[in-house]
Amino acid sequence: MNDETTQQASRQYWDNVAPFFDDEPDHGLRNPVVLDAWTHLLRASLPYTEAAILDIGCGTGSLSAVLAGLGHQVTGIDLSPVMISIAQTKAAKQGCLQTRGSHGVVRGRGGSPPPPPQPEPEKKKKTKKKKKTKIQIAFHVQDAAALDLPPEQFDALVCRHLLWALPEPEQVLRRWAELLKPNGRLILIEGFWDSGGGLHAREISEILPPCFEVYSIHNLADHPDYWGKEVSDERYAIIADKNQRVWKPSGFAADA
Repeated sequence: MNDETTQQASRQYWDNVAPFFDDEPDHGLRNPVVLDAWTHLLRASLPYTEAAILDIGCGTGSLSAVLAGLGHQVTGIDLSPVMISIAQTKAAKQGCLQTRGSHGVVRGRGGSPPPPPQPEPEKKKKTKKKKKTKIQIAFHVQDAAALDLPPEQFDALVCRHLLWALPEPEQVLRRWAELLKPNGRLILIEGFWDSGGGLHAREISEILPPCFEVYSIHNLADHPDYWGKEVSDERYAIIADKNQRVWKPSGFAADA
């Protein structure tokens, strides 16, 4: 099969799976214990109070919703239109679905200064309360291996259980690196499953572009709270930071 046929087959597969996708505890995050575990992991992995985050292969948007709940502006992409539709429904119920306009982190808003205090001594000066940034999630149907997004747009990229399934993961990681701002963070949650599919942590470490410095690797297999059950295969999170000093855009000739 050619690339287009393979992509169509993959899209159709995930469209068919989408209505039942959240039945897995780590997909739907319906169990409060599982939800708390993923919330804690993402909070601890992101050194930001408010960031622009790309959720790559967002599926039904469960992690996107967690990230928005932590105060981040989120863009979620997935190849499956049905997955995206379910994700949008979730976000709409939370009141955080972006429906139009540009998307990005709002760092602060200007405004007119408060009026001067009244001359009467008994009156206290009133100050205006700062408006809180409205947290929004924007969802798009896109191919994770060939994202159509501006460079250096995101503070962090989050990807769970997708890289292993993409062709030429080393090239994919180089393209993803272009989307990160200087010193941005990459969070990869992957595994090598009993079925024989997946990537070992050492394999990903070996193909990471040189601009990434691995911050930490966490073993997730020994913590059933993430999965809603005991697991026996390899599951982990790799956290790496983009070092701008050694960054080279895609296509730059490697050093001899």
